[in-house]
Amino acid sequence: MTEGAASDLDSVPAVTLKLAVHGAVDMRALGTRLASLLRRGDLVVLAGSLGAGKTTLVQGIGAGLGVRGPVTSPTFVIARVHPSLRAGPDLVHADAYRLGSRLEVDDLDLDADLDHSVTVVEWGEGLVEDLAQGHLRITIDRPQAAGDTDDQVRTVTLAAYGRRWAEAAGQLRSVLSSPAR
Repeated sequence: MTEGAASDLDSVPAVTLKLAVHGAVDMRALGTRLASLLRRGDLVVLAGSLGAGKTTLVQGIGAGLGVRGPVTSPTFVIARVHPSLRAGPDLVHADAYRLGSRLEVDDLDLDADLDHSVTVVEWGEGLVEDLAQGHLRITIDRPQAAGDTDDQVRTVTLAAYGRRWAEAAGQLRSVLSSPAR
C-alpha cells in the first residue's frame, strides 16, 4: 500500500492508497470492508476497464451495507436502488457507461437520493464528482493478458477527495490494511 500527500483541496486527493486484490472473492471482501466506512451522502466513483471487477466490488459494498439484492450490473437500467435491510443507508448503484454528458447524469436525479444513500457510480469519472462535496474514486486495473480470469491480481487505487475523506483517512488506511477475509 502506498500513500499520496494530504490536501484540503477538492481537486487534489486528501489520501491515495494502492493495493493488490487477488480475485473476485477478495474484491467482494474489499467492498465489504469499505462499506464499514461508508455513510449516507457518500459518493463512490468507480473506474476500470470492462471486466475489471467494478460490479464485484459493489456486490461487497452492498453485502457490507446490508441492502436488498442481488447487486448486479446496472448497465442496461442505468441505476438501481437497493434499500437497506437494517436501518442503514440505501445503496444507489448507477452505471454511466452509456451516458455521454453531465446533462444525462442530471436526468437520473442521483442527487435526490444522495442525502440518505451511499451512491456508487461505475464509469462516472468526469461526470458525477460534483454531486457531493467529496468523493472516493476507486480505479481497478487488471492485467491485459491472454486467458484473463477473475482470479488474476488487480491493482486497486483509492483516491479520497474532500474534507469528509480527509477526516476519515486514518480509518480508510486501517480498513484497507485489515485482512482480506
